[in-house]
Amino acid sequence: MKNLLGALGAVFLLGGLAFAQEFSGLARVDATQTSATDTRGGGQIELSLSQGVPYRIFTLDAPRRLVLDFQEVDWTGFPERNFLATDFVTDIQYGTYVPGWSRLVMELGAPMKVDTAALSVDDVTAGALLSIALVESDANRFAQSAGAPQDPRWDLPAPQDLPQRLASNPDAPLMIVLDPGHGGIDPGAQAEVQGRTVSEKDIVLQFALELGDILLRSGQFDVRLTRNDDYFVSLERRIALAHLAGADLFVSLHADSLSAGYAHGTTIYTLSDEASDVASAKLAERQERSQLLSGTDLSDTDDIVADVLLDLARVETHPRSLNLAQSISDALTVHGGPMNRRPLRSAGFSVLKSADIPSVLIEIGFLSSKRDLDNILDPDWRLRSARGILNGLLAWQEDDAARKTLVRQ
Repeated sequence: MKNLLGALGAVFLLGGLAFAQEFSGLARVDATQTSATDTRGGGQIELSLSQGVPYRIFTLDAPRRLVLDFQEVDWTGFPERNFLATDFVTDIQYGTYVPGWSRLVMELGAPMKVDTAALSVDDVTAGALLSIALVESDANRFAQSAGAPQDPRWDLPAPQDLPQRLASNPDAPLMIVLDPGHGGIDPGAQAEVQGRTVSEKDIVLQFALELGDILLRSGQFDVRLTRNDDYFVSLERRIALAHLAGADLFVSLHADSLSAGYAHGTTIYTLSDEASDVASAKLAERQERSQLLSGTDLSDTDDIVADVLLDLARVETHPRSLNLAQSISDALTVHGGPMNRRPLRSAGFSVLKSADIPSVLIEIGFLSSKRDLDNILDPDWRLRSARGILNGLLAWQEDDAARKTLVRQ
């Protein structure tokens, strides 16, 4: 199975200046020399690295964040508590953003601007120190200057007219895009298991690889993944990758966490403007918050005309998505499970908004449920569930073909 993301370049821009140094290897954080301190009217950040790397700095609003991108940093030992002990940093996340690039996101307690930023490299040791001075700003100025810089290496290109998709061979395998949720800097839900932290991003990637292998071996499906390693993929890009792959079906995989009473068993979601229940609304809110890491807001992407056209396209696609969810649910009830007491639900997940690709989101279980967590970590349970999804897809494929025949008649 191939990664759908292309290779990225090796030069970043900061303040209009290009850093084109040739560095190799992975820069490591020196925790003993890395710090964040409050200053009068601002804050000071000192980030010590084993070598200099290209970097860029920008801010994002709502909530206010300072974002640092690097090529590429090993965050092992990063002194997170030191940063959270300050007044100007209220939350922090760090990790892989896209292959070859790392991201550090600091949520700010007040509007601030970068006063100075400088990377100094020791000629003898090659060690580097990135010093950033922040000073107070105001809400209006912060909002006006905030925004991720456009960069072709990870931003989507401007919309263009696409050629009509060629009619596929009816006997060819269906193209399924599996979408392991979260990744990289966005770990998703987490749980403690025997003294170690288990992250949703790792669990669903493992399950996606296992499911993809079973689907390929059936000979009925071709498979692509939106990510095949631990890196961040924006919600917008996940949808774009499905279209680039010519997907016939889109299946997003998650293993979230919710309060007791809602979070038990496998649940399958289809798209709805309004969530079918409180739990679905909370899940959708959690998923959309991950988009803050990339600075993209999908809530207003459709203008009035486009929204009408998308609704027309969904007249055909949405019933096929509902049938897909039902087929998978029926098969998992027999071969996987246990299922949620209400296994079929709806919510406004952005990854389900493709107007021309039947799409479902499967919560294979919830990390907040000990029973679900034990199942998810059990290879035999994952195998049974993957086979259940395969059987559901095969049943849907047969039923969908029959419905198309009736429509033509």
